[in-house]
Amino acid sequence: MKQTDAIALISKGITADSAQRWADLGCGGGTFTGALLYLLPAGSEIWAVDRQIQHLDIPVNFTMANFETDDLKLAGLDGIMMANSLHYVRDKKKIIAKLEAYFSESPAFLIVEYDTDSANPWVPYPLSFTSLNTLFTALGYNQITKLAERPSAYNRAKIYAALIQR
Repeated sequence: MKQTDAIALISKGITADSAQRWADLGCGGGTFTGALLYLLPAGSEIWAVDRQIQHLDIPVNFTMANFETDDLKLAGLDGIMMANSLHYVRDKKKIIAKLEAYFSESPAFLIVEYDTDSANPWVPYPLSFTSLNTLFTALGYNQITKLAERPSAYNRAKIYAALIQR
């Protein structure tokens, strides 16, 4: 995916006018990290986290860690983005509960996933938008918005972006 495609997918989820603190969990090569950096107001900070070392050519804070098992030592976040990383987590309720502690106030999750519940070797624990809605509703979230969707180059399912808030 090109960064312009990533920007188009998540742009409706970034509406703040003042600087913010975000984390991109499972950042990979940084396509969505760069999109987030492009969309956030000047002065914002991003912590990019991946379990493999990534050499990102953008001004973000990189941490090599497994967001599922490691203590990330993050605090005061305004948002957490998980672009194509939540589908690697089996116990999604547990990880969401863990991540809620990193927020400054109300949690805001920006999720990018494949709109399917059919697993494959590359998407072991998929999360369609319907399943995401069910999951977060059960956890007390009342604002679950599909921001955009687009065809996937790798899968018959579309890729969607969603913003989840309380």
